[in-house]
Amino acid sequence: MSETSRCRESLQKWCQGNGLDLGHGGDPIRPAAVTVDLPHPYSRVGHHPTNLEGDATSLYWFADGVLDYVYSSHLLEDFRNTRYVLLEWLRVLKPGGHLVLYCPDEKRFRRHCAETGQETNMAHKHLDFSLAKVMTIMERLPVDIVWQKDAMHDYSWALVVVKR
Repeated sequence: MSETSRCRESLQKWCQGNGLDLGHGGDPIRPAAVTVDLPHPYSRVGHHPTNLEGDATSLYWFADGVLDYVYSSHLLEDFRNTRYVLLEWLRVLKPGGHLVLYCPDEKRFRRHCAETGQETNMAHKHLDFSLAKVMTIMERLPVDIVWQKDAMHDYSWALVVVKR
């Protein structure tokens, strides 16, 4: 079961029009989303093909302000410079476009792993990664909060912002 399958019902309504699913792992938020993933993703949870291979820190395929949404599930925590990555993802959004994030709260995720025997994810870069941490970055970006939920499922949170 993919992380996206767990949040699709709640989040896909903000993924309308032309958009990206970053790090889709084979299960995009919408079948029509342009999918971006590494040439050899470390997780494969579906069979949908990757449209563009590359690192989500540089969306060089797209001009500024051309997309209606950017969706990412369990990827943002894999980057050291969260602000830099968010700025790049916002760069490609039109004003009024949605950035839709579904991410783990690292402390809850590690607790879940300890309780269930699941391995922690070595790609996660921040021991304190959380909605609160991302919100402190968002406060200084040209966005307005549309919707947020601090606790979704066992260890995840969700945030939807609109680009000003």
